[in-house]
Amino acid sequence: MNCKCIIVDDEPIAIRVIANHLEKIPHIQVVAKCQHAMEALEVLQKNTIDLVFLDIQMPQITGIDFLKTLSHPPKVIFTTAYRDYALEAFDLEVVDYLLKPIAFDRFLKAINKYYRQSEGSLATVNNEEGNSVDAFIYVKADRKVLKVYLKDILYIESLKDYVKLHTVQKLIVTKQLISQFEQALPPALFVRTHRSFIVAMDRIEAFTAETIELNGQTLPIGRVYKNAVMGALNYKG
Repeated sequence: MNCKCIIVDDEPIAIRVIANHLEKIPHIQVVAKCQHAMEALEVLQKNTIDLVFLDIQMPQITGIDFLKTLSHPPKVIFTTAYRDYALEAFDLEVVDYLLKPIAFDRFLKAINKYYRQSEGSLATVNNEEGNSVDAFIYVKADRKVLKVYLKDILYIESLKDYVKLHTVQKLIVTKQLISQFEQALPPALFVRTHRSFIVAMDRIEAFTAETIELNGQTLPIGRVYKNAVMGALNYKG
């Protein structure tokens, strides 16, 4: 399923940066690039839009005030050069708040947050158990962005500056932090077992108080993670 988005910013170079980032990510369609809020309003009235990249400081009306005028707004990611609006922005329940200049890794994190929050999209966990077979995340690897389905992930391993995603099909190496994956992955499906490991719970074949076995591998359970792991597995001891 494609995500239809618009970019709203009075600075052409800022629009270009976001558009260039979006070109690297599959299944996202830029419907319009708007340089002021009234132009964006016209697009929203004529199209079904899933996501808006919205600048805050714009002439005539700010992005925040514009969002407040919308009775049924789409998901919004604020883009701004100013930190001052962060609290007010999150009070409006936006997906994310990106500070310019926007690095691609940070941008990709915001996109993954959007997919986690968006009901009915491929990346959404569609029920309380979080077991949608179509749920996915985007991962930057090999100079491109890969779609990785959650059902295919066995475990995630952190090695210094890199993270290895062990999947059913292949090994994916990415220069991202394991904490980013911990935030992006649904806790109903994945558990952090160690400072270096996140495990897909439905792939666990056996466990003790110190280790987990899956796919022919034995992985450690860190002491600080033990209670959380046992709780996630509903094990009382």
